[in-house]
Amino acid sequence: QVHLKESGGGSVQAGGSLKLSCAVSGSKYSRDCIGWFRQAPGKEREGVAVIYGGSGRIYYADSVKGRFTISHDNTKNALYLQMNSLEPEDTAMYYCAVDFGSKYTDFPTPLLPDYEYNFWGQGTQVTVSS
Repeated sequence: QVHLKESGGGSVQAGGSLKLSCAVSGSKYSRDCIGWFRQAPGKEREGVAVIYGGSGRIYYADSVKGRFTISHDNTKNALYLQMNSLEPEDTAMYYCAVDFGSKYTDFPTPLLPDYEYNFWGQGTQVTVSS
C-alpha cells in the first residue's frame, strides 16, 4: 500500500515562491511514475509535472514550465515541487500522486493522465494573491 501526504501549501503574493513536499511510503521510485496535479475551484484537475521513474524523464505543463521544478529525494522518500514566480492563476489545491509499478517510461501527451495514477494524497492548498 502506498501512502502520500502533502505539505508546504500556503498563501503568497504574486511573484513569490513556495515549495511543496510529499511524503511517500510504500513506493519504489525506480519503478513508479510520480507526479503533481492541481485543481482550482470550478475547474478540472490538471497535471502539473511528472517524473517517470523507469526512465528518469521529467515533463511539465506549459503553464508552469520554467517556473516550477519537480524533484525526488530517494533518501527521504519524498517528492517536491518548487514553485517560483507564482501567479494568481496558480491558485489551486495541489496533489501528489503515484502510478505504482508503472508500465510507462514515457507517454504521448507527455504528462501521464490522472486516470493512470492509483494512489493520491489529500492535497495542500496554494493561494496566490495579486
